[in-house]
Amino acid sequence: MTKEFLKTHETSFSNRLINGVVRYLSYGANDFMFAPYGDYWKFMKKICMSELLGGRTLDQFRPLRQQETLRLLNVLKKNGETGEAVDVGAELLRLTNRIMTRTTITKTCCENGFDVEDIRKLVKDCSELGGQFNLSDFIWFFKNWDLQGFNKRLKELMNMFDTMIESVIREHQEEMKKRKENGEGAHVKDLLDILLEIHEDESSEIKLTRKNVKAFIFDMFLSGTDTSSTTIEWALAELINNPHIMQKARQEIDSLTGKSRLIQESDLPNLPYLRAILKETLRLHPTIPTMVRESSERCNVSGFDIPAKTILYVNFWSMNRNPKLWENPLEFKPERFMSEGNKFDLRGQNFQFIPFGFGRRACPGTSFALQVVPTNLAAIIQCFELKVGGNGTVSMEEKASTTLPRAHPLMCVPIPRFNFFSFAK
Repeated sequence: MTKEFLKTHETSFSNRLINGVVRYLSYGANDFMFAPYGDYWKFMKKICMSELLGGRTLDQFRPLRQQETLRLLNVLKKNGETGEAVDVGAELLRLTNRIMTRTTITKTCCENGFDVEDIRKLVKDCSELGGQFNLSDFIWFFKNWDLQGFNKRLKELMNMFDTMIESVIREHQEEMKKRKENGEGAHVKDLLDILLEIHEDESSEIKLTRKNVKAFIFDMFLSGTDTSSTTIEWALAELINNPHIMQKARQEIDSLTGKSRLIQESDLPNLPYLRAILKETLRLHPTIPTMVRESSERCNVSGFDIPAKTILYVNFWSMNRNPKLWENPLEFKPERFMSEGNKFDLRGQNFQFIPFGFGRRACPGTSFALQVVPTNLAAIIQCFELKVGGNGTVSMEEKASTTLPRAHPLMCVPIPRFNFFSFAK
């Protein structure tokens, strides 16, 4: 696979893949992630980059992210003071799910009884089902059969989500109507507010349907919840197994903040070693291990003749462990990203390392992830010593899924490094 190939041939997921599991997850290809390349996809991409996930919107939610970081630290602190081991991965998933829920729909509890824990479990179940090999999606003879029961289970899960999001949409529309009638001025808009304004704007170049709105919100939950938490969890696991790297990262943070304040998003540009740790984590444990595309026309890549409409899988996991591309590829070594010739960008500018994809189909949530992930990773490194049982190391076994999570929970006793977290009250 070459950079030139992806520049000219990266298109949508094949219509042949928009069935079964994917059809349920995308509201029948009415979302953004699985939508075919065309006017609708280009419009949503523009809206993502300028409004939904643009810098102004992300800055608006910075206080919210800080609140959730403090909540996480307090949870870990309480467990550490009692000496109880905590499932760090589960708490990280709660963190990212709460951030995503408050960012997209503001509320953490809905009229119909759903709360963030229900959403977290629903998204986790959908993600795991989406990562399973579904016979009906790939073997034509079984296309109308549900031998493994995946479609039935996904239909149930998506019906639950639809019930929840319908009630939230109605609440938002009623609140928008009241604000309009009362002549209220500007307020902090969540992502659903923005989508509904576009949905109701008759002059919009693309008319968003209600399905489009619901599908995009589900995309946000599916792609922005466990991806971020899994990356932080893998980074912590690697640091526990490599204490000298943990110590070096902690020294970098302490030299910047001392013990008087919590690390902030604004500090990230001054933490080059932390950024190298994040890159090395994404190299060994890519958020999405494989990328699926369809060739738009016939082409030849490295001597292989690829017909048009061929489904292609780009194996990031394998590329990132290829000894032809990386020296000692199985070693966790952030220093490899500190050298002048190897300061790869995380946004797909170097084809050797593309953790967030490449080109027009690159992840639109990259900026969001690059604020949530390193800030919370740095906060945990700064505030806690993480103690594990046994021989002091943790298993690095992976679990098959769309996001390649850990096979075993990361159980640690988080021992506070400071006597009192005055910044985490």
